[in-house]
Amino acid sequence: MSSPQFADLGLDSALLATISELGYEQPSPIQARSIPLLLAGKSLLGVAQTGTGKTAAFALPLLSRLDATQRSPQILVLTPTRELAIQVAEACQSYARGLKGFHVLPVYGGQDMGSQLRALRRGVQVIVGTPGRIMDHLRRQSLDLGEIRAVVLDEADEMLRMGFIDDVETILAETPETAQRALFSATMPPQIQRIASKYLGDAEQVHVASKTRTVERIRQRCLTVQNNEKLDALTRILEVEDFDGMIIFVRTKSTTVELAEKLEARGFTAAALNGDLNQQLRERTIQRLKDRKLDIVVATDVAARGLDVERISHVVNFDIPYDNESYVHRIGRTGRAGRDGEAILFVTHREKRLLRSIEKSTGQPIESMVLPGSQEVSDRRVESFRNRLVETLETEDLSRFRKLLDDLCTSQEVAAADIAAAAIYLLQQERPLFPALKPLAAERPEARDSRPGKKERPGKDFRPDGKGPRDGAPKRERREPSDDDVPMEKYRLAVGRMHGVQPKDIVGAIANEADLDSQFIGRIEIYDDYCTVDLPQGMPKELLHYMKKVRIRQQPIHMQLHDGADDAPYAARKGPGKGGFQRKGDDKPKRGKPSGKRFK
Repeated sequence: MSSPQFADLGLDSALLATISELGYEQPSPIQARSIPLLLAGKSLLGVAQTGTGKTAAFALPLLSRLDATQRSPQILVLTPTRELAIQVAEACQSYARGLKGFHVLPVYGGQDMGSQLRALRRGVQVIVGTPGRIMDHLRRQSLDLGEIRAVVLDEADEMLRMGFIDDVETILAETPETAQRALFSATMPPQIQRIASKYLGDAEQVHVASKTRTVERIRQRCLTVQNNEKLDALTRILEVEDFDGMIIFVRTKSTTVELAEKLEARGFTAAALNGDLNQQLRERTIQRLKDRKLDIVVATDVAARGLDVERISHVVNFDIPYDNESYVHRIGRTGRAGRDGEAILFVTHREKRLLRSIEKSTGQPIESMVLPGSQEVSDRRVESFRNRLVETLETEDLSRFRKLLDDLCTSQEVAAADIAAAAIYLLQQERPLFPALKPLAAERPEARDSRPGKKERPGKDFRPDGKGPRDGAPKRERREPSDDDVPMEKYRLAVGRMHGVQPKDIVGAIANEADLDSQFIGRIEIYDDYCTVDLPQGMPKELLHYMKKVRIRQQPIHMQLHDGADDAPYAARKGPGKGGFQRKGDDKPKRGKPSGKRFK
């Protein structure tokens, strides 16, 4: 039985046109099984790993049932992190660009509350947010969930791990009982099963096992790069890498043509390969690649399916795939017949989650790649030019040119070496041997972990095992430490019970703002007016300084190392009137008692 196409699933025609433009031709297993169920209005319990195409699996059918004329929120998607909220919101905006009057709003902590309130007043159909900030809006009564038609819990097990599950239940209770519900999770711990049983009832279940495996003989590297610098970065890599044949993968058909034309203009032999080509043109392109009349093919996933050309030494993921299976299929185009292969992945800052998902799914780390600089490009151009000169000296009859050189030396009274240098200068004008390349953000080591729209956070290369990066370059290996192999230090935060702080607020703030995995956040004790949290030793001073300005529950946390004065409130060290919580007229600072709450 042949696999279904998106056109067979009953999606809205405007959405079908858009996803066709985006290069989506065949749904992934989770999409093929989930879309018809959600289109039919049924609730769904999906068990699938990150990177299997879950976002399109719920977004496409729910958007197909959307009433674009209604200004109040109709779809609510809960995500564990702000990065995922942004990613899902951007995907929804992309899929629904053919729907008139459509608006989606990402809602997460750390973003200006005023802009979110203004957007809500203007009217949005889809809300994508983290539980904490959704709860803030519910408390303010700035978000009405009374007309919600569908609720999605994305990565429910991650929300449980980060301590958000109580908020999730509160939010679910605020939505209409008649609302369609979908829950996606990589695992099904008891608490998630309980929520599914309570709020999803007799939901349809879809289980998709990840079969992702990578080829061991393929070296995998990645480069963090801004979207507007991808072409320049790719050009440098093409000049420096020793490749035989190459496939460059992009997401859309239009990009295959556009990128191939730009590479041709820069002196590379490239051609597009997409679903719009008829079979004859497709076969001709592949044959040219086999015959070495073509070195680079720019392709979409579907167009490259079944492509087997032995000379393919490199695969470049110009656009990171949205699901892990596609990544494996892509890089599998190289490393054939027992040969070694090279796979290079371009990833933007907002796509780091997809990168981590690929690494987790394949069980193989993808090493960081350093972008070639001007000197490396110059060395390669000079080497190539020298080789052409030597080959010409060995194979061509140069007698007439030597006579011309002798005449020039005599008439101009200059040395032969000077005339040769002038000739080389003229020859290399279109492709300079010593180029002054435009500086790219990807060349800066710190750019690999910076976030768009935010100031660079200091101390980004902090590693909980105490081993800093070598020569300023961040390490890419991941560790799975246990509590006893990571030395911890106690930090004090100037927020407590009186501010309504809960462990999940602290975990969420530290995990998001310090880019510290929640597994490295240890014991938390909450007192009346402050709290303490155990974090790995060695946090850089710059990062600590940055964290002092972070807010939890709209309150600056003034994070600092705990000085050992147990139960001494923040006001005792700051002094009255200097940011502490000591009330006017108090002779002694207010002492807090721990709430007894812990997070491990």
